[in-house]
Amino acid sequence: MYKRLKDLREDNDLSQKKVAEILGISQQYYSEYEIGKRPIPVIHLITLSQHYKTSVDYILGITDISQPYAKKRTVKR
Repeated sequence: MYKRLKDLREDNDLSQKKVAEILGISQQYYSEYEIGKRPIPVIHLITLSQHYKTSVDYILGITDISQPYAKKRTVKR
């Protein structure tokens, strides 16, 4: 289901165990994200998008553009 999770992990030469450590979960739990057995929480999507420097939309397959979105600028009043 989340094919890009595996692709991003492999492209960055990371093991499932290392990604699981980044997320603070077990390797087994993370493995279930990759195969679509368990839905991935939004907080983990955000963490991974920041780690891989991409967007949540890219990870989810909503877009094929891997560059992250520009940060929203706030206007001071």
